[in-house]
Amino acid sequence: MSILVVCPGCRKSFKVSDGFAGKSGPCPKCKTTIKVPKKKDEVVVHSPTAFADGGRTVTGKLVTKPIAREETKLEPVKAAAIGGTGLTVLLVTWVAGGLIAGSPVIRTLGLLLVSPPLVVAAYSFLRNDELEPYRGSALYIRSGICALAYVGLWGVYGYLSSTGLMSGELWEWLFVVPPFLVTGGLVALVCLDLDFGSGFFHYAFYVLLTILLRWAAGMGWLWDVAAG
Repeated sequence: MSILVVCPGCRKSFKVSDGFAGKSGPCPKCKTTIKVPKKKDEVVVHSPTAFADGGRTVTGKLVTKPIAREETKLEPVKAAAIGGTGLTVLLVTWVAGGLIAGSPVIRTLGLLLVSPPLVVAAYSFLRNDELEPYRGSALYIRSGICALAYVGLWGVYGYLSSTGLMSGELWEWLFVVPPFLVTGGLVALVCLDLDFGSGFFHYAFYVLLTILLRWAAGMGWLWDVAAG
């Protein structure tokens, strides 16, 4: 094996045997003393198994090739499907408003039914582009847990309003709203790996749509405590 040498005097390049590594000698052309560099260590290329502790997907599967980044973008077909589904749910809620408003059990079941799709819809637009998106069972399980937590927050609000702890005064919302929004943002962060800002908007999206459904069911607006 040979070593490439460049003369500092005449800039002539040539190869010498690796037996001269680390030695000095005259240049064959200009006689300038040349210091032959030492032989460098060989570069070791590790196999994929050397990285068994990293480079895994969200399901824990070892990745042996780069994960393709998928940018979050607005897809017309997906947006139309979500919008159409939302309008259908709103219409059904409006038609069955009397039944929903008069039965706490039906209200709870309805909320449990619509919450997971709302969570998935918001996640499709707010997910982190730098992370591999959740799909299949992983997405449904995480969205289901997130939806249950969101429904639980509605339960907390229902308790506060039904026990008279909230009278509907404007100043009360200054103390009630922030803890709900912070908690909802943290839930989205933990369940869906959203950053806190995206998690905040995720929960806000859910709250706004469920407030609209509440109104469509004839239960009045959220701030109208007496109507709930």
